[in-house]
Amino acid sequence: MNALVPESGHIPLWFERMRLHLPTVPEALARLLLLVVVALFLLTFVLQPYLIPSESMERTLLVGDFLLVNKQVYAPTGSLTRWFMPSRDVARGDIVVFHHPHPPLLVKRVVGLPGDRLRIADGRVTVNGAVLDEPYVAFEPAARTPFRDDFPAKQYSDPNVDPDWWKQMQSLIHDGELVVPQGEYFVLGDNRNFSKDSRFWGFVSRQQIMARPLVIYFSLSRPSTTDPEQAADDRLGHDRQLLAKLQGYARWKRIFHVVH
Repeated sequence: MNALVPESGHIPLWFERMRLHLPTVPEALARLLLLVVVALFLLTFVLQPYLIPSESMERTLLVGDFLLVNKQVYAPTGSLTRWFMPSRDVARGDIVVFHHPHPPLLVKRVVGLPGDRLRIADGRVTVNGAVLDEPYVAFEPAARTPFRDDFPAKQYSDPNVDPDWWKQMQSLIHDGELVVPQGEYFVLGDNRNFSKDSRFWGFVSRQQIMARPLVIYFSLSRPSTTDPEQAADDRLGHDRQLLAKLQGYARWKRIFHVVH
């Protein structure tokens, strides 16, 4: 009745070949150790996971997105991994992860490079006399704020503005434009009306920039406090059907989405 082993008791040739290719216990442990070493290397020098907690980068990055970031792309000359991993300098339009006092890490988009002349009028950014084409920007409904929507402002009128930044900014304004100093970058959130960024606390230095988001490897469905439509779609726990719960648990279409 057993079709795998003939009545004669001989092991089939195909089964014997398959058995010959099975790794031994030491080989399996060695492969596992190699996998662990490679994973630790990548997480230490190249990739690192992060979770998006706020709405400041909507709709590019949503609350609940889990990111893998590339820590090598902006690596300085002479770094350990630059010889086999490509790297480059920071460019306008890049989304960057950087060190910041409060909170310790932030993610924003680079708008102004060293030496740029920058101003914002009615929420639109002009750099070196040209209006930037920013298809990724969201202007969700919000009350008008002169300091946020028209920058640099002539008066210190917003309590969210860092007073030290306000003082520094005065010496960098020429003909109504902010001149970005060497070694510094001006960054903004894509959700322009709900982002605390360089308008409120100043520049990001080259030394602070540590990584660039690479891919969304998972995305939990989380409501957005600035987007009523997303909040209405958060149905986890409101439907008894398993499929509906699974669909509401995660944003499945965002998994493995490359960040731009």
